[in-house]
Amino acid sequence: MASSIPQLLKANKERLLDLWVQKQVSSDVLRDDLISNEELRSQSEELVKALSKALTEETISQPDSMAFDEVFEILSGISIARAQQGFSASETGLYIFSLKDAIMDLLQQELSQDPTQLFTASQQINRLLDRFGVVTFETYIKGREEVILRQTDEISDISTPVIQIWEGVLALPIIGTLDSSRTQVVMENLLQKIVDTGSSIAILDISGVPAVDSLVAQHLIKTVSATRLMGAECIISGIRPEIAQTVVHLGIDLSNIVTKASLASALKHAFSMNKLIVKRLESDKKAF
Repeated sequence: MASSIPQLLKANKERLLDLWVQKQVSSDVLRDDLISNEELRSQSEELVKALSKALTEETISQPDSMAFDEVFEILSGISIARAQQGFSASETGLYIFSLKDAIMDLLQQELSQDPTQLFTASQQINRLLDRFGVVTFETYIKGREEVILRQTDEISDISTPVIQIWEGVLALPIIGTLDSSRTQVVMENLLQKIVDTGSSIAILDISGVPAVDSLVAQHLIKTVSATRLMGAECIISGIRPEIAQTVVHLGIDLSNIVTKASLASALKHAFSMNKLIVKRLESDKKAF
């Protein structure tokens, strides 16, 4: 038997790796559709090597020792990567806590005849691996937050498209809740499109906005004001009966803004403002 826990783990490094990989592969929560067994073993082997290198009689009882910086770096990289790949928190937690189980199994096999040393070793390993678990979850959460922020930005860009539906006429269909940050995106996209196309009319269609309160109305008014400062007129379409009742009930003044019930009505009004007439062409009648 090895004379110390660090020496014991280093002497049984390959055995520990096999135990750990086996526990991960046999787990019901392992996502084998997101990671192959070869990649899983490679990641596990890298961490076992770094842990064996860092473990000494002093560091085993000092979870925050700088000696574990490489271990923390490996755990952070794996956690962030798994967050981006779509692993859940429990699936990511399996990675580090199954290592604890593997180490405990190994210690029980090697120290079964020495309960005192086994108890001491168990306490040290629990504290050490719990610290590793905290690092794993902290970096996983950070990775998920980065994914969510990126997706939010992408959805925001997709959900606020500015479309040129006619020469000099833009349309911006708004879907979902209109808050302060989204209003800023709406205004930036709309104003930039006005500059790029030289359009004089912008239609804000709120058919996809579930409800209009005083805050949403203020955001709309700000967007209309910014549009006018760019020399373009703004029409708000998609005013449903329930929205009209809410606006009146809240005492919101939209009297200086052109509002229409549908996008078609708004487009027709835009044509009249530009002195345009759209007519249906009659089919040529054939003589029989």
